[in-house]
Amino acid sequence: MSSTFSVWSVVVLGILFANAPFFTDRWWGVFRFSSSKSLPLRLLELLSFYLLLGLLALLLEKNAGQITPQGWEFFAITFFVFLTFSFPGFVYCYLLQRK
Repeated sequence: MSSTFSVWSVVVLGILFANAPFFTDRWWGVFRFSSSKSLPLRLLELLSFYLLLGLLALLLEKNAGQITPQGWEFFAITFFVFLTFSFPGFVYCYLLQRK
């Protein structure tokens, strides 16, 4: 697997994972709640998807070669990029949907 493919797969999965909590009322797309998910639960699910994507990216980096050590700045930036990716799902869920 080339490094270009790995990078683009992480970006595409990041966009999908970031929007997933806002397009379904199921936890992780599997477990159904009795009622609609609240915003704190969606944000918790968003955080869990961020961690899952980070583990996947770490595995791809390990497969490609040596893992580069990162500081807190890297994780802060990637988290806010992940939040930016989730903006279309948030708009769809809370601003465009009429209940």
